[in-house]
Amino acid sequence: MSFFSKPTIIALVAIIAFFTFVNLSIQISPVVGSSMWPGLENGQVLIINKLAYLLSEPQRGDIIVFDPPDNIGNGNEFIKRVIGLPGETVRITNGIVYVEKANGDTIHLDEPYVKNNASYDFTGDPIKEGEYFVLGDNRINSLDSRSGWTVPEVNIVGKAWFSIWPISRLGGVPNYALATQ
Repeated sequence: MSFFSKPTIIALVAIIAFFTFVNLSIQISPVVGSSMWPGLENGQVLIINKLAYLLSEPQRGDIIVFDPPDNIGNGNEFIKRVIGLPGETVRITNGIVYVEKANGDTIHLDEPYVKNNASYDFTGDPIKEGEYFVLGDNRINSLDSRSGWTVPEVNIVGKAWFSIWPISRLGGVPNYALATQ
């Protein structure tokens, strides 16, 4: 009996196909820094769903991993929360985030996960088609879209899905369908 028998070849192909699928669909990423505190902490390890936006678009409240603009990040991926969608304008007044939708309606976001609001005001430009405005949950310690950049959809690696480390944080990542008023 040869090592390369038909059952062996089928098993090898199945194993390679499985690992290829896993590699294309998920990624293990550590949280670096405190910009998403308290929901995510420095050193926490997450599973990122790289297929999350294959058939849908990022939604307000999703936590995403993305490649930042070339001039920042030292080659490291960022993790932030989607706040503004294409065609919208984001404004922050007294720590409250307001989003002017493409139809002209303005909403303010109820963000229960934010413990440290920014102490300054901000008014952004309209978000370009195919781009997203992101903020860190720790508003006083986050390099995010308030610096004048947005995230092109092509830069999004995936949606933060599940925390695997530390064990005390084992479970789903706190993505929110943000309540608006």
